[in-house]
Amino acid sequence: MSANDNDDTPTPVGQLCLQVIAMPRDTNASGDIFGGWLVYQMDLAGSIAAQEIARGRVATVAMNGMAFYTPVHVGALVGLYTEVLEVGRSSIRVGVEVWITRKNSDEQLKVTEGEFVFVAIDERGRTRPIRG
Repeated sequence: MSANDNDDTPTPVGQLCLQVIAMPRDTNASGDIFGGWLVYQMDLAGSIAAQEIARGRVATVAMNGMAFYTPVHVGALVGLYTEVLEVGRSSIRVGVEVWITRKNSDEQLKVTEGEFVFVAIDERGRTRPIRG
């Protein structure tokens, strides 16, 4: 994803899929948002994009490693951007970027990015082909 990272003013890649506000219950003792909370939000956003392609239920089967570039503090507006990278016979690979807008500011900062792989599943929980 990150095609715009080399620009003077990087911007999110993909489509805004989900926005949430970082809340106090999602923080560690230092007041920063837990990384696991961000991964949860990324998985949710990726699954929304994958379900649209699969036209039905999907399950997460893999995600790549991630690096966190800046902390997320309580009150930050967290935007999750998705881009479908590849569609296979039954799988969908989705890139997800996380950007924040700090309270009382218009400045956007990239927090992290990752790739998630989902498979389409049927009503019995078995892999199914994606209809074109």
